[in-house]
Amino acid sequence: MTVETPKTFAPGESPLEKLPVEVLDEVIAQLALDSQPSAYAPRNVDLISCLLTSRTIHVATINTLYSHITIPHSSIFSKYLTHVAEYPGLGTIVKRLDLSHFTSIGLGRSRQVNSEVQNMTSKTLHRCLELTPAIQEVLLQENLDDDIDENVLCKLFYGLPKLRAVDFCASSSKPFAESFTSAVTGLVDVPINLGIRRLGLHECFTLPSTVFETLLPRLPYLTHLDVSHTRITDNALASIPESASLSHLNLGRCTQISGRGVVDFLTDHPAAKSLVYLNLSCDIARYRLLWEPDVERLLPALPTTLRSLNLNGAKIRRWHAPLLLPLTKHLEELSLASADLSVQDINSFFRPASPSTSPVHEPAGPEESSQPWISPTLHYLDLSSIPAVTQSSLFSTSCTLLSPSTSPLEVIELGDKAISSLRECRNTNKRLGWVVKELGRRGWYVRDSNAAGGNQGGRRSWKMGAMWWGMRKCPVAWGEVGGLYGHYMFKK
Repeated sequence: MTVETPKTFAPGESPLEKLPVEVLDEVIAQLALDSQPSAYAPRNVDLISCLLTSRTIHVATINTLYSHITIPHSSIFSKYLTHVAEYPGLGTIVKRLDLSHFTSIGLGRSRQVNSEVQNMTSKTLHRCLELTPAIQEVLLQENLDDDIDENVLCKLFYGLPKLRAVDFCASSSKPFAESFTSAVTGLVDVPINLGIRRLGLHECFTLPSTVFETLLPRLPYLTHLDVSHTRITDNALASIPESASLSHLNLGRCTQISGRGVVDFLTDHPAAKSLVYLNLSCDIARYRLLWEPDVERLLPALPTTLRSLNLNGAKIRRWHAPLLLPLTKHLEELSLASADLSVQDINSFFRPASPSTSPVHEPAGPEESSQPWISPTLHYLDLSSIPAVTQSSLFSTSCTLLSPSTSPLEVIELGDKAISSLRECRNTNKRLGWVVKELGRRGWYVRDSNAAGGNQGGRRSWKMGAMWWGMRKCPVAWGEVGGLYGHYMFKK
């Protein structure tokens, strides 16, 4: 019996090291963990080990390690900035700067004390951007809004030619609004276009309307726009260049736009012809965006490319159910909170409605009645604040929502009262194959993964890394969702 001794290779001669550079980069990239920063636990330990393997592997690992930089604390930011300043070549590798997890909590410092440490300031942030000339994505948020001054914003808008995505999620301090206004004002008399394609201004409610009217016309390549809870106007929305091709648009809780203006944009503007994600939700306690005429104009005009539609707060009546029905054949998410619909209307999305229960005023014509039934594609349905949808109506034999026949439906979002009632029905929930889940202010009735039709899998390309259903914030970069972005996307 012969024992085969392992082969040894001279430095740089192993089969792995001889792979083409592009292939080796892809192999090393598989070791990168797209995990959330967790306190001070080490991340990407395997990549760190690869740095010590050989010179060839070291180079490939550096490319992966510095491609996406995630900064959870100011001390880590200081170490990173010092290292990149010492070795400027590393800064040219950086493609994404992710500060969506940034916080001073857990360091034993208040925000004021953290600012006194001077690790993260407007100057150091600007210096960081200067050292990353090839950066493509910058993810910021409200914990940094005092550090996002005019110089930082001008660098983002004018000084980074390869920048394609930037997110200012929930930045709303007075200094931020003033700096943003000053930076954008410089565009008024300058005939330039910006290369930004994905823009996140979610909850930036202190920005004046003039900012949007000046900035949006200069984004000819725009594909993702999140202006939820901002002061965007009809004029600003209509000023988006016709060359833009929007796939994600979030206009939720915007009180300065009108239903007519939004519907005009969605039906007539060339940039809105291939939407995949559309959020038109509103808080009806303050403002209703879509009234009955708006709904009747909008629903037939929505593109078949749409996969997520949020109409929470729209004035939807029973006779709008036939207009919603064609959308259920391609939508995966549909939000109808506060709609005036009955259980029978909702049932009609999942099975052919009988003539006696049909909400249509007139009988269907021969062409409509002869059309074959197409199963819905809905995975998620938001039925919050619909008076007809209660714990008892869901359990009723006249409701088909919880039956296996409604698959792929797997998540039903409900209001506090319904969720509280369902939480107490443990035995019935188990028998039906559904469970109650809650996070932040939201509650869901979810089909048990072990039940028939359960757990279809929530990963979709249009979610850009998010796994859950019912997201309320547009992603602008691929990756696992967490930190403050996760809060605004799924908890609020």
